[in-house]
Amino acid sequence: MEQGEAQPRGFLYWVRVVAIGRRPKRTLLRILLLVLVTVVTFKFVLIPVRVTGISMEPTYHNHSINFINRLSYLRSEPRHGDVVGIRYAGDHVMLLKRIVGTPGETISYSGGYVHINGVRQEEPYLKKFTDWEMDGKTLGPDEYYVVGDNRSMPRELHEEGVAMRWRIVGKAVWPGNK
Repeated sequence: MEQGEAQPRGFLYWVRVVAIGRRPKRTLLRILLLVLVTVVTFKFVLIPVRVTGISMEPTYHNHSINFINRLSYLRSEPRHGDVVGIRYAGDHVMLLKRIVGTPGETISYSGGYVHINGVRQEEPYLKKFTDWEMDGKTLGPDEYYVVGDNRSMPRELHEEGVAMRWRIVGKAVWPGNK
């Protein structure tokens, strides 16, 4: 072969090009950046949560894995209908619940339906209702009322009630939230 003539490129050359590209140093930099972004995202932004129990069915199923976005409430406060992660005990025990009441509102149950300040709420995410009853409870300035979506269960079996704002870690991102 004469000088200046292109070398034939074999199979191994193309395997290397496909695996690490034509510029290995740049590819290594991209891989390191991707690993760094992934570690930061899953360590500080998205927290994995395993659902234990049926209190959030049919929206979230028992033993499913979901993620809580810790950045979701940096610029806004939790709202009605948000599914949130609530720090229950320590750093590793979290509940996944839906917000039905926000600060200053009076929450009650009548005929299985949630009432806010005496007005019955439409909850399209619910499939079944029961006969839950509860007199009005007025929430304080940093209090939210949370409950699971499975209202066919007896109320005594639910972990529901008032959650302080500082316990709300973030909003669930997948699935079930619109």
